[in-house]
Amino acid sequence: MKVLKFGGTSVGSPERIKHVASLITRERRNVVVLSAMSGTTNSLVEIAEYLYKGNVPGAQETLNALHAKYMAVIEQLLGTMQGKAKAASAIGRVFSLLRSYFSETLTEAGEKEILAQGELMSTALMQCYLEEQGINSVLLPALDYMRTLQSGEPDMQHINARLRRMIDLEPDADIFLTQGYICRNDHGGIDNLKRGGSDYTASIIGAVLEADEIQIWTDIDGMHNNDPRFVEGTKPVSSLHFEEAAELAYFGAKILHPSCVLPAKLHNIPVRLLNTLEPEAPGTVIFNTTPDRKLKAIAAKDNITAIKIKSGRMLLAYGFLHKVFETFENHRTSIDMIATSEVGVSVSVDDDSRLAAIVDDLKHFGTVTVDRDMVIICVVGDLEWESCHFQSQVLAALADIPVRMISYGGSNYNISVLVRREDKIRALKALSDKLF
Repeated sequence: MKVLKFGGTSVGSPERIKHVASLITRERRNVVVLSAMSGTTNSLVEIAEYLYKGNVPGAQETLNALHAKYMAVIEQLLGTMQGKAKAASAIGRVFSLLRSYFSETLTEAGEKEILAQGELMSTALMQCYLEEQGINSVLLPALDYMRTLQSGEPDMQHINARLRRMIDLEPDADIFLTQGYICRNDHGGIDNLKRGGSDYTASIIGAVLEADEIQIWTDIDGMHNNDPRFVEGTKPVSSLHFEEAAELAYFGAKILHPSCVLPAKLHNIPVRLLNTLEPEAPGTVIFNTTPDRKLKAIAAKDNITAIKIKSGRMLLAYGFLHKVFETFENHRTSIDMIATSEVGVSVSVDDDSRLAAIVDDLKHFGTVTVDRDMVIICVVGDLEWESCHFQSQVLAALADIPVRMISYGGSNYNISVLVRREDKIRALKALSDKLF
């Protein structure tokens, strides 16, 4: 059994839905995870924002436009009056539920129920289309098995027991269809796995079912060795270690949600990244082994702020770093990169919403300087420290580019450098020219 996840753009139009249906019906008894149709979740977020502000007419206008969009999709997707009527009824129930929130004060629980409707609608449409095509597709409602613990982590024992029982009850099913992103929390309320959580859903399902493979289908043919928006001639990376994929995902490779890899990694299940528009392309496979020692790919993370704390008192001062890191912890701000010396420490953050307060507190320990509009460029590969030439290649490629910070040694799979925003594209191209 395989788990196949399709993102919002893959099911973003009637033509795309039909194309995905042709892909998922090539093999039997796989689990298919769908995101909401592209644009839907953004519209639902907008509706919730209007309701929080008490602007019911604004919410109604957005909802009416979304409803019209779905009715147009139904008309183009389905070919029979019976199929259109069934789909319109399913979609109509969703919009009736959404309109019920217009007469009451919106709560956080209500907002989460609103946001869950996108995935429920995309799977309803796919189910109606598959039934019309004579495919024995079984809908597995995610809210009937996907649950999180009080910590927010998936309740793997509950998911395993419920999902396996639901599948075992359908021995003749050709396809199992389910929603990504949505779940129930430990209180039984509707919740979600955060934005991008459909990847996480697929990984969790693959782990509990011990799937042969997890496939993440998008509109890109795998994870590229550099950002194709800025660098010409990039190529898909054929294979990656889970650690390499996690580094790339965290530092800007948007094709894969960073949290997706953990359940698959722990259960040793390969994850394959595939292109819906080029289904025969091999894509990128991610697993727990590294087939060859080499540099694989480059990614960049924008909107970084560097903070340097310099103190003459730091020399041999016990507890200095603890006080610095405690300051960031107190302000609930995570650190990306760290560099230390005898007289100071530099760190980078991607969230500057509490920067003023952080800087104010850090001034108790030393002189603080801040550099904004920075970019972390991450070079990923099998970078064991004994292999001398990898580090020198990266630095040689950036010989003409000012580098604010360098981070290496925290991982065997990543060398990170911090550069100015205006040097980003030049650095990406220089690294590609030198390394690939």
